[in-house]
Amino acid sequence: MTTDLQLPDAVSNLTPFAALMIPVALVGAVFLSLGAQFQSRGVKRVEARLGKQPQGLSIRHVMALVSSGYWVLGTLMLGIAVVLQLTSIAFAPLIVVQPLGAVALVITTWFSSRSSGVPLGQAARRAVWTCIVGVGIFVGIAAFVGHESAITRGQLITVLVILAVVLVLVLVSFRVVAKHKSALYYIIGAGVLYGFVATLAKVTLNRILNHTFDWVTVLAIVGVVVAASLGGYFVQNAYSAGSADLVIAGLTVVDPIVAVGIGVIVLDEADGAPLVAVLGFVVAAAIAVTGVFLLAKHHPEARR
Repeated sequence: MTTDLQLPDAVSNLTPFAALMIPVALVGAVFLSLGAQFQSRGVKRVEARLGKQPQGLSIRHVMALVSSGYWVLGTLMLGIAVVLQLTSIAFAPLIVVQPLGAVALVITTWFSSRSSGVPLGQAARRAVWTCIVGVGIFVGIAAFVGHESAITRGQLITVLVILAVVLVLVLVSFRVVAKHKSALYYIIGAGVLYGFVATLAKVTLNRILNHTFDWVTVLAIVGVVVAASLGGYFVQNAYSAGSADLVIAGLTVVDPIVAVGIGVIVLDEADGAPLVAVLGFVVAAAIAVTGVFLLAKHHPEARR
């Protein structure tokens, strides 16, 4: 009898108001896609004018981006996407709404194919759908087992400690890997960092709404700024080394996996979930990541 009652209890965890955050997250995904396209164009144009750098964008390149109309428009659209994302994660479990950004992958891949004049091949289509199916399964499971709860100071400190370790690893690896101009490296790095941005933003909003704002929450805000700034630099380098659709594929898969992983392990958003749900999360994540690597190999610009 206990097992039979688990599903209805889990479904009731997602309130009607929280469910409304799903379309908010989907609209945010549209702006994410368009913003990525315009930012990518801006980076390409700046590099065409100033030349490419072997070890990532220089300060001169970064400053030139501010004068690029495409890049500024893309940044504004990404700003709207961030506002919509913050709204959705403030009132719904992170593990439900964060993976919905994968919708941006479909829009971006189609837009990239149309603008470049290179049609999507069967392999690229399969890669995109592999990502979507993996994320779809992930969100489907999360909708049944995810729930909200007040986030404690201890949980926040744990997230901050993990972020500090990640920042050290990212900075050390950058010195070693950056010279190879690897798009996947920048994409994975940005995805991991943005996963922490989403998580810390969620924690900050949660503690404000629950009237538990304190000095540790201030540290969380600092962590958001640092991770977002470094992640943004990685994204611009990813545009330089790869296509917009590949960047979005990585971000909409790696970012949610990191954010959801923290949500499940540290923030207890899936506390009490049955073993089959946990295994489902692992399988779904593996499917989505496989799609990213397939798209890296078969996306339209790779065949040009």
